[in-house]
Amino acid sequence: MTQTANPLLALRPLNHLPDFAQLAPEQAEPALDQLLADNRAALDQLLTGQADPSWATLVEPLEQLGEGLGQMWGPVQHLFGVRATSGWRAAYNACLPKITEYSLELSQSAPLCAAYRAIEQRADFAQLSPVRQKVIRDALRDFRLSGIDLPADKQARYKEIALRLSELQTQFEEHLMDAIQAFGKHVTDEAVLAGMTEAAKSQARDKAKAKGLDGWLLTLDFPSFDAVISYSTNRELRHELYTAFTTRASDQGPQAGQFDNGPLMKEILALRHEEAQLLGFKHYAELSLATKMADSADEVEQFLLDLARRAKPQAQAELDELRAYAKKLDGLDDLQPWDTAFYSEKLKESSLGLSDEELRPYFSLPNVLKGLFGVIEKLYGLRAEVIEGASVWHADVRLYGLKNQAGDIVGRFYLDPFAREEKRGGAWMDECHNRRRTAAGLQDPVAYLVCNFRPAVNADQPALLTHDEVVTLFHEFGHGLHLLLTQVDEASLAGIHGVEWDAVELPSQFMENWCYHEDTLKGFAHHWQTGEALPDVLLQKLLGSRVFQTGLATVRQVEFALFDLRLHRDFDPAVGARVLETLDAVRNEVSVLPPPAFNRMPMSFSHIFAGGYAAGYYSYKWAEVLSADAFAAFEESNFAAETGQRFRDTILANGGSREARELFREFRGRDPQVDALLRHNGLLAEAA
Repeated sequence: MTQTANPLLALRPLNHLPDFAQLAPEQAEPALDQLLADNRAALDQLLTGQADPSWATLVEPLEQLGEGLGQMWGPVQHLFGVRATSGWRAAYNACLPKITEYSLELSQSAPLCAAYRAIEQRADFAQLSPVRQKVIRDALRDFRLSGIDLPADKQARYKEIALRLSELQTQFEEHLMDAIQAFGKHVTDEAVLAGMTEAAKSQARDKAKAKGLDGWLLTLDFPSFDAVISYSTNRELRHELYTAFTTRASDQGPQAGQFDNGPLMKEILALRHEEAQLLGFKHYAELSLATKMADSADEVEQFLLDLARRAKPQAQAELDELRAYAKKLDGLDDLQPWDTAFYSEKLKESSLGLSDEELRPYFSLPNVLKGLFGVIEKLYGLRAEVIEGASVWHADVRLYGLKNQAGDIVGRFYLDPFAREEKRGGAWMDECHNRRRTAAGLQDPVAYLVCNFRPAVNADQPALLTHDEVVTLFHEFGHGLHLLLTQVDEASLAGIHGVEWDAVELPSQFMENWCYHEDTLKGFAHHWQTGEALPDVLLQKLLGSRVFQTGLATVRQVEFALFDLRLHRDFDPAVGARVLETLDAVRNEVSVLPPPAFNRMPMSFSHIFAGGYAAGYYSYKWAEVLSADAFAAFEESNFAAETGQRFRDTILANGGSREARELFREFRGRDPQVDALLRHNGLLAEAA
């Protein structure tokens, strides 16, 4: 395949986007092979052709090489997540080891590291901008964390570990996707689906029809699972779906051993521990924290245990209330985990007069987007508008431009909102382009925003979201704003790049607060048919629901975070990974309703086994403290416009160009405090 014939090899002009309609899996590996060969040749020339490297002669050309690689690899990586056909999966798996090896070559290149050190030692280093100085220092830190100072044999071992970890983590995610796609509960008697909403049954009917089946098909994508676990009055069906969902990719459940992630996890943990020790760290948690706000694993553990201490009494009281309610409603004496979502929904209806399904008609996707964009316009003076005619990977996807008051586009984002087959579960933001200033001009940032909402039931109505899904959309858009509103001109520190991982959730969790802000909700929560605003009685109940079962929610997150931390901190190579034992010990300490023995939550915990949250899942709660305290600044100023501008100019604009703690102090005038989070979660009474 020639260079001109392969669209993945055509270096796009500044600010041009991928032409997804022209991309095919068979283009990926040839494009990568040629690009890596070209990059290696260019790198050799860079390193041998100059005795006195500088920013202009080394860093800028290197960034241009990285940009070309990103323009080729980024769409492939993205399509693997949103359109994981067998072709794209094969292409991704063929390319991943090659790009991982290339990245390792760069990170372990002694000549390249020496060149960066030479730049730091130049007499004119202090004349570089503070951002460029930080680029150099961060690069030197990353060289050290990639084993640059190790002897040759240990460097080689580090490389072997990194390559194998990349392969294992991809396999983990694929096993999970395979397990979800392989399960289907075929129902031919509608009575089995008692309690489920008509919309959910309609979706299940469409799924069955797509497979050539009569009746209904229940699956393990979250909208389908939630439709059963939260609403089905058929306890046996809830038990069956709960069992399948919580044993995905494990040695238990209906697919026992078929896609088992257990062996992968053990090897992942062993290799991470070995990697950390090679680099001189006691354990992987210490290595993970080397680039985070938190100073030590002990600090993180105490933070989590303090949250558990504050939340556990309330969680126990909430569970007792739920048990009593299930007993009163249905005479249930043995509340089980497959019952909690169902009775929680019923209790919320009973105690607050509120149900997710009652709220759905007021949260049509078009209205929610209107509300979201209204917040952005109010806070930052920016308007989001659809860009027509964009090349996209699915008919549901839209491209938007974010415009300033002068009408100039400051960034663009793709929105891919709905669940479908061959799409990874969950929700995420990823980067298509980062901001970067070059001799050719300014490259504007472009984001991918991906969710898995339930699509519209039919063509006559829009997709209707639950309030939780509204929160998810606002959350991911917060990540997007961190990328889109950066003012840093160096790509390696622009947007979310260079931001400490336990602070990267601050902008996203900050946005969630607007989903409970009364005036904001009044502006967009309108019935999709009548246009009627959400009745005040429902609005107040929704606002009150923010503290509904927050004790249970908090101990659940603490459980996940403590498990992750201790799994990576306490690994003993003489014993091997003690995954379930570690989880059981954590649950005995902080949980109030331990799940059944067959539950295999870790086998689907892709955040820590296939994502970037290993020994860092605590970041969600850590950043929640930051985000709640940041929103409190808005509350204290009566939502003054100046506060929004200050948040943009400090937290959002600076990306990773300055330390997160320093930026927070500049915005808030002090270090973060936990009080606002406890107040928002209704836990202040437990803080004593």
